[in-house]
Amino acid sequence: MTTVYATHSRYVEHHLPGHPEHAGRIQAVWRQMDDSGLAARMQRLDPQPIDEAHIRTVHTREYLAALAWLDDLEQITHLDADTYAGPKAYEIARLSAGGVVSAVDAVLGGKADNGLAAVRPPGHHAMPSYAMGFCLLGNVPIAARFAQNTHHVERIMIVDFDVHHGNGTEAMFYDDDSVLFISAHQSPFYPGTGRIHDTGRDKGTGYTINIPFPGGHGDASYAAVFDQVVWPAAERFKPELILVSAGFDAHWTDPLASMRLSLSGYAHLTRELIRIAHQFCGGKIIFVMEGGYNLDALGNGMRNIAHALLGDDTVSDPLGPARGSRPEPDAQPLIDQIREIHRL
Repeated sequence: MTTVYATHSRYVEHHLPGHPEHAGRIQAVWRQMDDSGLAARMQRLDPQPIDEAHIRTVHTREYLAALAWLDDLEQITHLDADTYAGPKAYEIARLSAGGVVSAVDAVLGGKADNGLAAVRPPGHHAMPSYAMGFCLLGNVPIAARFAQNTHHVERIMIVDFDVHHGNGTEAMFYDDDSVLFISAHQSPFYPGTGRIHDTGRDKGTGYTINIPFPGGHGDASYAAVFDQVVWPAAERFKPELILVSAGFDAHWTDPLASMRLSLSGYAHLTRELIRIAHQFCGGKIIFVMEGGYNLDALGNGMRNIAHALLGDDTVSDPLGPARGSRPEPDAQPLIDQIREIHRL
């Protein structure tokens, strides 16, 4: 089993002290990969900045021109209330997207079985014409279009288990029947999108599946959703490639959200997605780092993805299950409604 590991030392250059999306996040992941010996067991890729021609498959020329202009400034600029761009931010964002594309290229080119892209800044909130939610470029959407345009993949499934709805990814494929987008997220919550009846537009109708969990759901709810929604949706769609927006901010320790997943629960979701990939697309799956703001949860979560991709049984969960006696809400009514809407 060959797993590619795409990351780059320059990701730390995108940094704002005190901001939730800071350089320490990727450093926490690197420590886990190095200290566990996992980095040495994977095939390291050193990404190059992705060419603008690939970025323009999902972003507008005007937006990219604005980002390029910001690269020449010497100070940090706030693009919205949450999202910053410092010197060379666009260059680092192109390296982030390049990491995902390099992993996809290696897997689809037969050089590896699967991949892990430990990249930042994250991407699933980036809209076609503006930055949003800590995200500058749509890393996963860019890689999906690359897979279609360069490797002629016809059907791609994107699964997003970040606690925030992947509104940017949804927007880029909302009218597209070649991409099945599934997002399991906390709702109501930032960015205020991802409603259960938002299912796509025109020929893309039915190819967006939103799973809006109220706060408080955890391991049992997510496992049930994967069993009763994600599996049958994949079976109907039969993807040729799976891309995963892997955010660890639905972990019970995360400071920005109120979900109750554990690292063991996350590991179960990871292994289910790998099983789906083996069932339908020869194991071709790439996990891409998105959010996660408790560094222990993020580092160990990414470590557990690497273990799973390499075929290990190991699950690292030093934080344990969610604390407190509050019972997990019943997810079945939500699941039943989603299955009815999508005829699963």
